[in-house]
Amino acid sequence: MAVSTVMRGRPVPTPADHLALASAEKDSTVLRRLAHCPYPFVRQALAANPHTPPSALLDLSAARDSSWNDNRLLRLLAEHPAADATVLRAVRDAVAEKLEEGERPYAAVLALADRPELEAETVRSLGTLAGASARLRRLLAQRLNPRV
Repeated sequence: MAVSTVMRGRPVPTPADHLALASAEKDSTVLRRLAHCPYPFVRQALAANPHTPPSALLDLSAARDSSWNDNRLLRLLAEHPAADATVLRAVRDAVAEKLEEGERPYAAVLALADRPELEAETVRSLGTLAGASARLRRLLAQRLNPRV
């Protein structure tokens, strides 16, 4: 664990301290608090932690940093075992926004296609957006066609 700085007699957590908590913590109160941490690597660790509650996942779906970090976070959220329909719809909306901006959150789109909590047509519509490539549309159809 990283050595914390001491300020006013109290240790100040370092980014490494936040990362360690986000990766291993099970307490939902702590995990919800960490969802507001400014570090993208902490948010990604939270999205990968199976104990992160849906309320924290929902907060994470609105976090923005950079294309690469955002796309990875959205994929992790789409794959999270505790992501409920509300979280998945928020991720779907964020992915749609990214596609409209010309970004390529393709891994998140395909992860959403694997989630039965979302209607197939809701996910299929992502393939019609400006940033969707022909390859993404083909892969999306392959994953969604068995669900029809």
